[in-house]
Amino acid sequence: MAAFADWFRAVTYRGREGQIAWMLHRITGLGVFFFLALHIIDIFLMSFGPELFDSLLFFYHQFLFKLSIVFGLFPGVLYHGLNGIRVVAIDFWPNLGKKQAMLWRIQMIVFVIAYIPSAIIMIRSMFGTH
Repeated sequence: MAAFADWFRAVTYRGREGQIAWMLHRITGLGVFFFLALHIIDIFLMSFGPELFDSLLFFYHQFLFKLSIVFGLFPGVLYHGLNGIRVVAIDFWPNLGKKQAMLWRIQMIVFVIAYIPSAIIMIRSMFGTH
């Protein structure tokens, strides 16, 4: 129980925008890493012949995999990229560090503006309604 309390204290440190941005950046980074690792393994399988590669393509055409792209990979990459731009901006202009919470809120607005129409387009294409 003490270990859980220590973990909870660590992840809720202040719990404000900076902590949330940091945690989401790490989580989305791991998600992108695992997807890229899966993709590299998949491409590596081509060296064993196109038959093996082609036989595994059914996985990418499954409905649940497509949903994981729309609601997992794409928002993860989008958030990670936008947050990376925010971090770089703060690195180049240290005075922006005082406004990092406002910058994160702006980042989240840009995220929603970019994600929602894109997700709608992707979902519509999944169902064949262009």
